[in-house]
Amino acid sequence: MARNELQTELLKAVKALKGQVVNHDSLSAGIEWKKARRAAVKPVKEDRKTIKTKEELLKDVCQNMADCHLCPLGKTRKNLVFGDGNPDAKIVFVGEAPGADEDEQGLPFVGRAGQLLTDIIVKGMQLQRKDVYICNILKCRPPNNRNPLPDEISKCEPFLKKQLQIISPKIICALGTFAAKTLLNSDIPISALRGRFHLYEGIKLMPTYHPAYLLRNPSAKRPVWEDVQMIMKEINL
Repeated sequence: MARNELQTELLKAVKALKGQVVNHDSLSAGIEWKKARRAAVKPVKEDRKTIKTKEELLKDVCQNMADCHLCPLGKTRKNLVFGDGNPDAKIVFVGEAPGADEDEQGLPFVGRAGQLLTDIIVKGMQLQRKDVYICNILKCRPPNNRNPLPDEISKCEPFLKKQLQIISPKIICALGTFAAKTLLNSDIPISALRGRFHLYEGIKLMPTYHPAYLLRNPSAKRPVWEDVQMIMKEINL
């Protein structure tokens, strides 16, 4: 083969090899680009839903009640009295309904009966109000502090149930007839219910006299203290 012909053949071979390399690089680039594109459009996994604290869950329930008019008391209240205290409390005190002072301030047990309950908690149990949780069966004050009506209790009780489910205390102390009978779904007098633990949805419940009753009947303070001592023993106070 002539020298010129040999050079021509070699040049053709080089060009052919170069073309193959270019095609391979283009193909590889195309594959990489497609991979990058798929990665870019691939849906990002959503973060797990944020778990709310007990305090936040209680606030949600309270907000759901803010404009509650399921019963006529929604029209006559000044303030909703939802509850107050430690969302992680071991003890929840449940009364029957807000009074005038509670309706005015929007806080449970702040009147004379409330001061007596505070004395039981602070002086008797050696705790602070911020260590426990306090609420009522009804969240609105009945006119003239009358007793709660059955329809009012039935409308409000689901919110109380939600409170107790969220807090999940070790002990519930039911203060007075209406709290005890409502939570235990019983017509047995408070005098026969107190003095021993009952169960409310798996939670130990101690019925005892309402602080307002103690103001009218000081002699009942002794049995209440006995009930409180049983509670203290149960939570190792």
